[in-house]
Amino acid sequence: MTINVEDESSIVLEGVDTERTAKQVIEAALDYEGCPYEAEVSLLLTDNEGIHALNREHRNIDRPTDVLSFPMLHFESPADFQEAEDEEADCFNPETGELLLGDIIISVEKVMEQAEKYGHSREREYAFLIAHSMLHLMGYDHEVPEEAKVMEERQAAILESLHILR
Repeated sequence: MTINVEDESSIVLEGVDTERTAKQVIEAALDYEGCPYEAEVSLLLTDNEGIHALNREHRNIDRPTDVLSFPMLHFESPADFQEAEDEEADCFNPETGELLLGDIIISVEKVMEQAEKYGHSREREYAFLIAHSMLHLMGYDHEVPEEAKVMEERQAAILESLHILR
């Protein structure tokens, strides 16, 4: 598994080993969803200003958000990895053979704000946002209540498997 981490934020998430936690959560999400491949994910840590610009540019939403997900694959049904095989040339890194899942962008400022707001650790909030985004990269969404419930259950299970609790 390859995780490309880039930190363009000048804010330090004190008490969080961002690379170690990202690796643990990404691996747990892939295992939970039964991904049969080694995978590659890119993670960008930014600030509210940086994520605001990306949110405006890509989603036409003119405000900062906590996390953005940019999947490389389109899943007809969530975590149906057979589709990756059908699109083989387009979704595997030709050098490593890893499945290219996509990009996760997290606002470090939002991690800190939301951890305080919800009364849990920064590590838990950071891990939650990664788990949430990984599910998006694997085809899940939360546009309707039934989908949101499925995502919430999966996010909780992934974090519980790592003993990262509220």
